[in-house]
Amino acid sequence: MSGSDGNGSAPGFWPDGVELDLILVLAVLGAVFVGFVRGRRSPDVVAMLGAGVLLVTGVLPVDALLGVFSNPGPVTVGALFVVSAALQSTGVVARLSAGAERLADLGPVRARLVMLAAVMAVSAVVNNTPVVMVLVPVMIALADRLDTVPSKLLIPLSYASVLGGACTVIGTSTNLIVDGVARDHGLAPFGIFEITAPGLIVGAVGIVYLMTVGPWLLPRRQPTFSTDDVRARRDFVTELFVAEESSLVGGRLADTGIFQRSDVTVVDVVRDRQARPADRDLVLEPGDRITIRSDAANVLELRDIVEPSWREQSEPPSRSALLAGFRPLAHRRTTVMEGIVAPDSRLIGKRVGELNLRQAYDVRVLAMHRQGAGVAEFEGQPLQFGDTLLLESGEQQLRELFAQGELINLSEPAAPVYRRRRAPLALVTVALIVVLAALDVLPIAGLALVGAVAVVAVGCIDAPEAYRAVDWRILFLIFGMLAIGRAMETTGAAALLVEQAAALTAGLGPWVLLAVVYVLASALTETITNNAVAVLLTPLVIGLAEQTGVDPRPFVVAVMFAASASFATPLGYQTNTIVYGAGNYRFGDFLRIGLPLNVLAGAVAVALIPWFWPF
Repeated sequence: MSGSDGNGSAPGFWPDGVELDLILVLAVLGAVFVGFVRGRRSPDVVAMLGAGVLLVTGVLPVDALLGVFSNPGPVTVGALFVVSAALQSTGVVARLSAGAERLADLGPVRARLVMLAAVMAVSAVVNNTPVVMVLVPVMIALADRLDTVPSKLLIPLSYASVLGGACTVIGTSTNLIVDGVARDHGLAPFGIFEITAPGLIVGAVGIVYLMTVGPWLLPRRQPTFSTDDVRARRDFVTELFVAEESSLVGGRLADTGIFQRSDVTVVDVVRDRQARPADRDLVLEPGDRITIRSDAANVLELRDIVEPSWREQSEPPSRSALLAGFRPLAHRRTTVMEGIVAPDSRLIGKRVGELNLRQAYDVRVLAMHRQGAGVAEFEGQPLQFGDTLLLESGEQQLRELFAQGELINLSEPAAPVYRRRRAPLALVTVALIVVLAALDVLPIAGLALVGAVAVVAVGCIDAPEAYRAVDWRILFLIFGMLAIGRAMETTGAAALLVEQAAALTAGLGPWVLLAVVYVLASALTETITNNAVAVLLTPLVIGLAEQTGVDPRPFVVAVMFAASASFATPLGYQTNTIVYGAGNYRFGDFLRIGLPLNVLAGAVAVALIPWFWPF
């Protein structure tokens, strides 16, 4: 693809055959950034669409696109997803949950300190997203035992996991991606513990901040569905059957006695195995099953009215007449639980009314919260990661639903069946990956692949679970951004951006330049996904450092820390999004406590990095 003037030749100040390609790459990059910020499409789709445009227009050759799939970063990320899932399935991560439940005996201050330190330590070697998912219901229960509210514990839980992930190269996918991109640009590979010393110092400073200033800044807010009576409610559900000979056939639902009672809720009407809303104008047909909800006393009373022989009691004729034509069916006790849409849930993008939870699990969705606020007419809303649903059914039905892994149970810690006998094998696998990587026996990518195969081979996790454990959206986001980055290099767009950045920062010392890089990476991470920031900024800061005549390694480390340390918004990091709904936080809550932590962590990191990696 090339551009030309009226005589068919390219303008003299643009290299021939490059100028329109360069403009198109920058335009696609801008469109991708806008797509990330607007959030109408998931980041992986936006990134792959951008790569697709560059491929179709010929800016990005097919060979170049295929070449990005050989980058070791995303391969390592995918393999470590499987290893982390093996730690979950064997109950290793749940051990942390069991220990957290006993923290209340230590008292409020020591309980919080031990929790933060333990989460940080575990997140240094285990994917922090499942750690937070397991611990969210535990922290909610712990808050009750400590006589506080979950909002005082959940943001610190997320932040501690983020700080821990920044302590090793394998701690976050971001670090692995930065390492992979840096290798492609000629830098020596990072050792698994190369960033541990400054990471621990930054983490310690962060924990001190959360222990001292955090309690003053964290809101005291009730959970998403806050009323105690809703959480503790144990209503009964009964189905009433409209017989073919019933006098109710052809009449409106609103004209029945049950609809007119204030102490009874008509949940829905099941017709032809499809649940219909309890519309007052619905005309009843033979075979309709009307589901009602009320307390135990009312349910027994209603069944007595419909069929007095059920308890050998009689009721006044006037009340019996109101319910004439119904037959009672089985009834059961119900409970109410909360669930958050998981990061890799297959429910994402589906409308609440199309989930068929009523048919599949006999579970009803009572309410929905998104970003700390209730959603009106939620049945027509497509679900997003982090949405909180209030669910009602029998306890067994709800447990079966949560066991599918699409929703995170907030009401109580999950109790799945673990392969505990395989736990030592999973732990040995992780230990070998860490030790052999530290000894430089094999690259991390090779060790992670061998480890992923090993945990499947020895039965820590089966093959279908391994495939489900991989967050393919993250991998394709990375691949899409790597493809765009490759196009930026081949067209000269990356060189142009580096030249402009070098001109803007001319005369600044390396410390100031390092601070600028950190602030830029941190700001972008809060607005778009951290992995995209890692892919885009790493080659640019390497080029910028080389143009200014300093070692690029400290600048690459700055991108690692800044792209991992996302505290100021609930959208920059998955663990923040998980606790956002669970703690009933508002956007401003993260800004109030997270922005000072961003500044504090950045200042410490910028001060420390040159001591470990001189310019």
